[in-house]
Amino acid sequence: MFSEPRSGRLAAWGNALLAGLVSPDDAVLAIVGDDAVHRMEGLPGESGPVGLTLALGRLRTLGATGLRVALPAPGHPLGLSGPPEFNARAIEAEEAVVCYGTALGLVPEVYEAGPDGDVHVEVVWHCLPVREAPPADVPSLGEAERELAEALRDATEVLSRLDVAGSGPVADAAIEAYRARAERGREVLAPGYPPRAARVLELAERVGMLVALAESNGHGGAVTSGEMAARALALRPVERTARRAQVAAYNSVVEERERW
Repeated sequence: MFSEPRSGRLAAWGNALLAGLVSPDDAVLAIVGDDAVHRMEGLPGESGPVGLTLALGRLRTLGATGLRVALPAPGHPLGLSGPPEFNARAIEAEEAVVCYGTALGLVPEVYEAGPDGDVHVEVVWHCLPVREAPPADVPSLGEAERELAEALRDATEVLSRLDVAGSGPVADAAIEAYRARAERGREVLAPGYPPRAARVLELAERVGMLVALAESNGHGGAVTSGEMAARALALRPVERTARRAQVAAYNSVVEERERW
């Protein structure tokens, strides 16, 4: 979870483009990131996959005025509003983008191509109909910030006692990579987002990174089944809270627009 979701990049920079704050070329460059290419398939009026520049322009003509992120998990349809077919694909992908202003949603499918040592990633965004309804379980920025602080307080004692905060060379390398990315001045969100959204997203990503490290660090100090169960119980709500905060940050400009 400590890598930026593709749906987050598409929504953030798509929102900046729809608001006229960035050029199409700059938006597409930021959305694609380190991937080789992104295309969109299933757009109304298009017979096949099209590039992101054309796709974002077509979404605008179809009525899209904003893009929301969904980061669902089994049993937690975070950011989704249906129908079941779209929800199922989004849950399988663990992410999606839902258009505001038109009943369309986007689910990424990721492909790796090329020989060993020269593998590149291609992404196809599948455009599908969605239900026009409030997204599930998305907090406000203020709520997300408070929930993050509370979840960290509740979990810190258990995680520390069970020695699962992350240690060893793998954890050290991941933390160092995170710090290096921050020091390079990575723009956490796109132009047009409030500073509070960037702050919430940065904290949510940091929390998500620590949870991922804890989950990948074997059993840590949890040597009994009871202690392992306690660790899982401590991590689960923290991970869910971090995902909710990510969605709140990415969706903040659309939520603000709805209030006016």
